[in-house]
Amino acid sequence: MTIDELKAEALRLKPEERAELASELLFSLDNLSESEIEKLWLEEAVRREAELDSGTARAVPADEVFAAARARLR
Repeated sequence: MTIDELKAEALRLKPEERAELASELLFSLDNLSESEIEKLWLEEAVRREAELDSGTARAVPADEVFAAARARLR
């Protein structure tokens, strides 16, 4: 099963079940070593850079992000 298939399957769960799964997954990260955490962050940075390069994601200036967040809180 690929990550995308797993995500799709997880999204079919009831909200309470997704919350429980998310909690368990987050808890499992507490047991990672510093080097494992660094490796995961580097992989994430490479993935995000590839998305930007391919055009599947776009960069948004921080001021726009914060303005949109403030507008949602109103």
